[in-house]
Amino acid sequence: MTELSHYTKKALGQNFLVSDTVIGRIIQAVDDEKPEKLLEIGPGLGAITDLLIEKFGRYQLIELDSSLVKFWESQNMPVLECDALQADWTQIDYDVLVSNLPYQISSSIVIDRSIDTNRCRAMVLMFQKEVAQRIRAKHQTDEYGLLSVIAQEFWDISTVSEAGPRDFNPAPKVASRVLKFKRKESSITDGRAYLKFVKSCFQQRRRILKSNLESSMHEPFLAWIATNKLSEKVRVEELSVVQIRDLYFHLKGGK
Repeated sequence: MTELSHYTKKALGQNFLVSDTVIGRIIQAVDDEKPEKLLEIGPGLGAITDLLIEKFGRYQLIELDSSLVKFWESQNMPVLECDALQADWTQIDYDVLVSNLPYQISSSIVIDRSIDTNRCRAMVLMFQKEVAQRIRAKHQTDEYGLLSVIAQEFWDISTVSEAGPRDFNPAPKVASRVLKFKRKESSITDGRAYLKFVKSCFQQRRRILKSNLESSMHEPFLAWIATNKLSEKVRVEELSVVQIRDLYFHLKGGK
């Protein structure tokens, strides 16, 4: 993208991907999903975008940087100029999402797209390696938390590629990882209600779980742990994704 003279803006979390190897793996991961309505957050200087255009033609972009918005509009690409976290997602028609996400919004994007179950069927996203580890973490580990539970409830997740600091310009201080998310069936029908419940469970993760629940839930909670042969002092980080979902339905009074 030599036509655009551009400087990176740290305030926007801009670290542009320059590794042909990592770029190739991302393109292949997207192509495998055969997107009908592709969406990219943060096309940046076009390292991924130019190759995706070759495969899929024009597709929707979300970009916050006004200078980049003007460039992509000059290339006849549809661009929504906004912060992806503030976008009206009900007005965006897409089925596959791809992005080298700014690190500061990555967790929120995953959670928001997870509970919006009617639209996106696959995502290929770049994360700080630490965040990627949290997304795929198992229970009874330090990395396991709200992000792990929500992501794993709604997606099958796999690693596409590792990416080191030298794979970006400017080089970040941390390693990165690309993950692929494929939508899976979930019995959760109200994603926002489930997110609220999981947040309450993890609000003070080192406390026993009972203390994080409303008092009206204590009796059915004690019945649930007795049925599942768990200690009354169990902490939420000790419960698997499946167990947390099961507890949610039990406290609701069943499916």
